[in-house]
Amino acid sequence: MRLILLGAPGSGKGTQAARLKEAAGVPAISTGDILRANVAAGTELGKKAKVYMEAGELVPDDLIISIAIQRIEEEDCNNGFMLDGFPRTEEQAEALDANLIRLGIKIDAAVNMDVPEEVLVTRLAGRRVCKDCGATYHIVGMPSKKEGICDVCGGELYQRSDDNEETVRNRIAVYQRQTKTLIDYYMEKGIYSVVDGTKPLDVVTKEIIEIASRS
Repeated sequence: MRLILLGAPGSGKGTQAARLKEAAGVPAISTGDILRANVAAGTELGKKAKVYMEAGELVPDDLIISIAIQRIEEEDCNNGFMLDGFPRTEEQAEALDANLIRLGIKIDAAVNMDVPEEVLVTRLAGRRVCKDCGATYHIVGMPSKKEGICDVCGGELYQRSDDNEETVRNRIAVYQRQTKTLIDYYMEKGIYSVVDGTKPLDVVTKEIIEIASRS
């Protein structure tokens, strides 16, 4: 399985990537997670990316492409991988394809998780993350047992700086503006599919697996 998961911030790409990783036994690659880890560690890459991430803007293509290709070339991706949130523009997709051709790899399917904007805003603005273990909660949909405290490790929960409502709406607008041509790109390649991201998790996972298995 070599799969691209598309969808606006808050559509559930990360959740489905984790579930599919267990089902298919291939790594889920999130360029966002890699970037946030670099921001937290204060690396040069992290410092460059932080400015864009906190404003809700996309990180420049050259940084993202370099991260993604380097990860795909690691040994655990030999039998497949899932890309979560990358590519986000047609330019990134073209650069990805050029590198995959060099590696003798092709993408099986690009699946878009479709979720209405107001649902996305509600999901993201209410999201809380554990500072210690990274576990994710939602103040309405999946609250921790004790407010502000992680059920898993007892760490403090916080709201990511890019999850406030104003930034969330900007992130969604940026996504919609810059990925319209990306959807057209994968439609032309004949590997594009859409799933309803508001359906129950198990249903969405099953539908994505069915799409990938037909490829």
